[in-house]
Amino acid sequence: MKQFNQNIQYCGYQDVRADLLEKNEIAFLDVREEDPHARSHPLFAANFPLSRIEQDAYSKLPRRDVRIVTFDAGDHPEVELSDAYLGARRLVQLGYTNVSVFAGGLRSWADAGGELFIDVNVPSKSFGELVESKVHTPSLSAEEVKALIDSKADVMILDARRFDEYNTMNIPTSTSCPGAELVLRVAELVPRPETRVIVNCAGRTRSIIGTQSLINAGIPNQVNALRNGTIGWTLAGQALDHGQTRKYFEVSEQAKLSASKRARHVADRAGVKRASISELKSWRQQSVRTTYFFDTRAPEEFISGHIPGFRSTPGGQLVQETEMVAPVRGARIVLVDSDGVRANMTASWLAQMAWDVYVLDDLVLSDFNEQGSWQAIMPGLPPVAGTDATALSSGLRKSPSGDGASVMDILVIDLAKHAEYVRGHIPGARYVLRSQFKQALTDLPLARCYVLTCPDGAQSAFAFEEIKQLLLSRSAAQVEVLSGGTKAWSTAGYQLETGATHLISDPIDRYKRPYEGTSVSREAMQAYLDWEFGLVEQLGKDGTHHFWVLE
Repeated sequence: MKQFNQNIQYCGYQDVRADLLEKNEIAFLDVREEDPHARSHPLFAANFPLSRIEQDAYSKLPRRDVRIVTFDAGDHPEVELSDAYLGARRLVQLGYTNVSVFAGGLRSWADAGGELFIDVNVPSKSFGELVESKVHTPSLSAEEVKALIDSKADVMILDARRFDEYNTMNIPTSTSCPGAELVLRVAELVPRPETRVIVNCAGRTRSIIGTQSLINAGIPNQVNALRNGTIGWTLAGQALDHGQTRKYFEVSEQAKLSASKRARHVADRAGVKRASISELKSWRQQSVRTTYFFDTRAPEEFISGHIPGFRSTPGGQLVQETEMVAPVRGARIVLVDSDGVRANMTASWLAQMAWDVYVLDDLVLSDFNEQGSWQAIMPGLPPVAGTDATALSSGLRKSPSGDGASVMDILVIDLAKHAEYVRGHIPGARYVLRSQFKQALTDLPLARCYVLTCPDGAQSAFAFEEIKQLLLSRSAAQVEVLSGGTKAWSTAGYQLETGATHLISDPIDRYKRPYEGTSVSREAMQAYLDWEFGLVEQLGKDGTHHFWVLE
């Protein structure tokens, strides 16, 4: 391991691999945007985009002396000019003290013989395939399930995805019941033990985990996964429903008690550890171990009352997307719920994924004494030259549109995520990704004043100094930040423009999942399934995962 300066070292393949094999805490952070990350990365390289480091770091990396290794494509010949090095510098500026750069990036990893994976949430998807290969989770094809529906057989189809995914497209007659809710709700959703239960998702992972959850919990019904989910249904030429709102309902105390006994038994078999509320105080100090505190209930339950310091992470999605909220591999995870079911079932899977996982016991209603949505912990916003929505609106009305003008009076630059920008942005604003600003610079129209915005003003403030310097390197201009961001503009009553207009950067901040939406090609769907089928072999080649399966 070599050193750039007193704060930043650089390391290589064997250093990272040794930490993973020894189950040491390590945050192996891919600072590229999500789309290039999804196209190729090491198994446990968590996506941690350079453009959002200040907004994500304190919540996702709670211990300041945790070992961090930043990673990128390795396409810059000088490491100290790479994105990985820039990411490391930002983390050091935020107070992190054990930061290294992975020298050579993706190319170096591959040259050393490291296995490379595509797509997102790969640890979880690989684990799901391992589960099926070990315990042979029973499944039915799309054609078999449709035949059961058409014959009006005694079946209940439960969709284990988030409700918004279900609402977009779903298997006909199915009911929304996200993964962590299955064991809690199934007895009253499916009161007859003779009814066959079929669990689906969009592809494979959540249906495998959901089906196996019910089997592990010992419910009396026959349970099957819908093989290949809505993708398999579509590839079979069968129509999906859209806009459905059927979902689970509240269950009786008796059903909760029975489900909690089943869930606790599964958790005990998986080696899940127990914790008490009195232990939280010392763990929150983050002095020796990284600890994540996750509430596995539905978001609306979290909002109505939760334990301070916990983050809303519904259990099914947590199993599916663990590295998105817990990028420190080897960390401790503490889970909580109000029923003894969702936390225990979620923990049983995380334990098999080699996490050091605890469930919080002996809680009373008064422990859930904080209300509202979870708020990310962020550093204080740096000082900036600011303007408000009223002044910006007035300036824009007085200035020409810029279409054809050699130099505009005011140009608004929107640093939002692409999806946020498309939903609504200040009319005429240019979409630029912060991480791609240098590349986008020559495509930006010249202006006398540039105003940076984003949904809430935070991204603009954190990016202000670096973007100001880049803009001033091109021309003498004033650079300001819209206070409160685009939300303040809208709150002040000014109109928003929608759609993918005025894109200066390519929208690479989010990878287009082959299982989302209704406009994915059949070729992309089939390629995705073929990839999932090969994940167990890739796990074996990588050899760092420590996964095991409860049998």
